[in-house]
Amino acid sequence: MSADTQKINNAYRALLQAAKTTVSPEETFVIRKALDLAVKACGDKIILTGEPEILHALSVARIIAGEMGLGLTSIITALLHDSYNNLSLSPKELEKEFGKKTVEILNGFARITSIDSMQSSYQSENFRKLLLSLADDVRVILIKLIERLEYMRNLDNAPEKDRLPLASETYFLYAPLAHRLGFYNIKSEMEDLAVKYLEPEQYSYVDCRLKQTTASRNKLIRDFSLPLKEKLEKQGFRFTIKSRTKSIHSIMLKMKKQGVEFEEVYDLFAVRIIIDSPEENEKSDCWRAYSVVTDLYQPNPSRLRDWISIPKSNGYESLHTTVVGPRGKWVEVQIRSTRMDEIAEKGLAAHFKYKGIKGEGGLDSWLSKMREILESSEKEDKDFLDQVRSGLYTDEVFIFTPKGDLRQLPAGATVLDFAFDIHTAVGSSCVGGKVNGKNVTIKYVLQNGDHVSIIRSKNQKPKQDWLSFVVTTKAKTKIRQVLNEEKTMAAAEGKEILMRRMKNWKMTYGDLQIQKLLNSFSLKTAQDLYYLIAIEKIDLLQIKEVLLKEELTEENIPAAPVPEKDLRDQVDSQISDYLIIEDRVEGLDYKLSKCCNPVFGDSVFGFVTISEGIKIHRTSCPNAHNMMARYPYRVIAARWSKSKSSPSFIASVKITGIEDTGIVNKIADVIADYKSVIRSFNYNMTDGIFEGLLNIMVPNSDILYGIMRKIQGIKGILKVSRYDN
Repeated sequence: MSADTQKINNAYRALLQAAKTTVSPEETFVIRKALDLAVKACGDKIILTGEPEILHALSVARIIAGEMGLGLTSIITALLHDSYNNLSLSPKELEKEFGKKTVEILNGFARITSIDSMQSSYQSENFRKLLLSLADDVRVILIKLIERLEYMRNLDNAPEKDRLPLASETYFLYAPLAHRLGFYNIKSEMEDLAVKYLEPEQYSYVDCRLKQTTASRNKLIRDFSLPLKEKLEKQGFRFTIKSRTKSIHSIMLKMKKQGVEFEEVYDLFAVRIIIDSPEENEKSDCWRAYSVVTDLYQPNPSRLRDWISIPKSNGYESLHTTVVGPRGKWVEVQIRSTRMDEIAEKGLAAHFKYKGIKGEGGLDSWLSKMREILESSEKEDKDFLDQVRSGLYTDEVFIFTPKGDLRQLPAGATVLDFAFDIHTAVGSSCVGGKVNGKNVTIKYVLQNGDHVSIIRSKNQKPKQDWLSFVVTTKAKTKIRQVLNEEKTMAAAEGKEILMRRMKNWKMTYGDLQIQKLLNSFSLKTAQDLYYLIAIEKIDLLQIKEVLLKEELTEENIPAAPVPEKDLRDQVDSQISDYLIIEDRVEGLDYKLSKCCNPVFGDSVFGFVTISEGIKIHRTSCPNAHNMMARYPYRVIAARWSKSKSSPSFIASVKITGIEDTGIVNKIADVIADYKSVIRSFNYNMTDGIFEGLLNIMVPNSDILYGIMRKIQGIKGILKVSRYDN
């Protein structure tokens, strides 16, 4: 038996073990039949991560069975998803062997296999196709999600140039989709695996700190759970207590958002109480258990989340509270029934098992809303990704209409969002609202449980500034549609005015003249020019002046003064000796990006710009995710060479502290000790707080972080961090 055959047999046994609860023993021969077909069709093919295609298919099928709890049809389609186009059976024969549903799902999957971030120009268009395939059979998406998870688990073995775009796409598109479909475990794992590549230094730091604090955390969980267990048993509950540590990504997010260190993230773990209760009693049992928890431990009233009375739109039901545990530590407690836990763990897959549960209607309405947005969005809409992501990845607020109906909206939604959610006509004519009996503006941000009625006026119409405060995709799409229609009509009117006036001036109207005007007013399109004429933002006399001006010949154009090369240019000219750029495009220069100031030793990548060659960015640059998600085909792998000596790089450091005499001199002394040069140091002192922005020249990231640690140690300094422009 060859090593490969042995691996396939081992993977097959692992699949059968995972499928024990969802597949009957007599159905296993069907899985074997599908495997034999897949083995023949896959041959010796190797996938992106260097793994044989057949082992990848078996892994996807095992995750589908074990971690998602899906049944026979899903397992067979997972086994055949990669090799469908190379199978020895025709679709009709396949239908006879495995059933009509299997062929339908495989056809749906074949339609989205062209979604490949490595070769496609627009990920937004890819994702549009992916979401629209939800209309066929949601299992198409589930297999696609698991395929991506399997890729991410083996991403270390993928070529370096493919890792960042894959990680970015996973973080921006697939993790939010997993979240919206209710797969919290998959969503968390995808985020963790993605940030491992996108922000390696921060990831390693948090991972290391979690490992160091494991023992003390486990002791705290034991001390917290023991009295809880005793009291719940005394009350006659049948239950399980589990604990889980917050994901690395979630901790990183808290540290960033709240500007705190690892030690200050107060709810590093959650304790989950899962109650074995019949469906008719589960709600009251959860509240009884909540009462037991809050009798023992002091709760934080502002941290109570009730998703039992009103489940999230992805079907999630649970009761969350945060309490003060032993040693004054905050602990998050989640209380739910066995059924609720299965839905939380297995997301949409559990909906097949619990048909007609409370949350399913919410999910269906989200899917139909999403399809409406996808079909009405313009193909090249630059805000498409942000819009879809906001629809995928938000918590909800629940709002009551005047009739007492409940509406779900994303957190942060305004009165205007609510109006558009009711109907486009209501949104377009909205001038304000009444919230809990009080008059409010259209910008008012709604809170959970608000009772809202809309005030309308027939003279009202959508305005450009509305786009700056609405948050729902529906509102944004509808406002844009109306504004675009108005702009088109106004532009047509502006064109008429310009043509008529140019005829009066006895001037030729043509492309040459329009281009001259566009250049003069720094406009991109003729429609922009016509529109500004119509709304009288551009005066017709200005236009006449531009058109009458004699064109300067090249001889007449004064030579622009040549600016002196600054220090940054000198740095850029030196970096070619210290950077290794894969797939380098001949003739393209490369520079360090000013938005994140990478230094020797930072994790970096190259981005091919339209007019400035290749820009080198840190992978943790604030713009990195957007660039990788939008233009993965322009991302180039880059890394520093092993050279010991290196040029100096500009690094920006932000310093916050308590105002203290001599604090500036102390910072300058630290930098002098490291023999670094200060390019600039701007600081101010307000209300006893010192804030400074320091630009220094450093040879590498080790020296930079050494300086930052030393400054952090100065008495009165509160926080030192890298600054991104």
